[in-house]
Amino acid sequence: MPEKTGKMMSILAHLEELRRRLLYVVIVLFAAFIACFQYWEYLLRWMKIPLTLVLKTKTTWPFVFPTYLPSPTKLIAVAPGEVLWMAFKIAFIASIFVSMPFILVQIWLFISPGLLPRERRWALPFVVSATVMFVIGALFCQYVVLPFAVRFLLTWGINEVTPMISIKEYVDFCGKFLLSFGLVFELPLIITVLSRIGLITPKFLAKNRKYAILAAFIAAAILTPTPDMFNQTLMAAPMILLYEVGIIMARITGRRKKEAEAEAGDSGR
Repeated sequence: MPEKTGKMMSILAHLEELRRRLLYVVIVLFAAFIACFQYWEYLLRWMKIPLTLVLKTKTTWPFVFPTYLPSPTKLIAVAPGEVLWMAFKIAFIASIFVSMPFILVQIWLFISPGLLPRERRWALPFVVSATVMFVIGALFCQYVVLPFAVRFLLTWGINEVTPMISIKEYVDFCGKFLLSFGLVFELPLIITVLSRIGLITPKFLAKNRKYAILAAFIAAAILTPTPDMFNQTLMAAPMILLYEVGIIMARITGRRKKEAEAEAGDSGR
C-alpha cells in the first residue's frame, strides 16, 4: 500500500510540475502575442514573400539567386472579420517563434530531474541547437519550399482559371508549413539525444530506414495543409534527408561516448 501511495504521489508531482511548466509557457506566449500583434502587418508582408520570390539557378557563382516576379494573385478577404482574425493568427504564429527558446527551456527543466548529472550539462547546447534548427527549418521553408510550392500551385492552369486566394487560406497554408518545417528540422537533434542516452542506435536506425521513409510520407500527409502528393513530397524529402543526417550524428556521438567511457575506464585503473 505505501508503495502504491508513493507511486501515486510521484505521478501527481509530475503532473503538477507539468501544469506549472505549461502555465509559464502560456504566460510567455500571451506576452509575445501582444508584442507581435503590434507588427502583424509587417509579418504579413514577410509571409507574402513566397508569392513573388523565385529561386533561379545558373552555372556560375552564385549558383542560386533570388528573383522577384509579379505575384500571380492578390489576397482577398471574403468575410467582414477575416482580416482581424488573421491578424490574431499571424501574431500567434510569430509568438511561437519568439517564445521557442523559453518553451525549450521549460521542456528541459521538466525532463532534467530524470537525467544524470553529466547529462544535465547539455541544457544550453540543447536549447541553442533546438532553437537554431527550428529557425533554420522555418527559413528554409519560407525562402526555398514555399516560393516553389506557391508559384507552382497558383500558376497551374492559370490560362483557364484566375486564382483568387483569401487571406485566411493563405495564412493557414503558410503558417502550417512554417511550423511543420521548424519541427521537422529538429529531427537530427532528437535522434542524437535519443542515441546519446541509449534509447536507439545508429544500427537500429539504418536497419529501419524503409519504415522511416514510410513514416515520413505519413507525417507529411498529416502535417501539410493540402492533400496533394506534390506538397507532401516537398516535406517528406527533407524529412528523409534529415533522418540520414541524424544517423550520421548518432554515429559520431556514439563514437565519442565510447571514447569517453574508455578514457574514464583507463583513468579509474
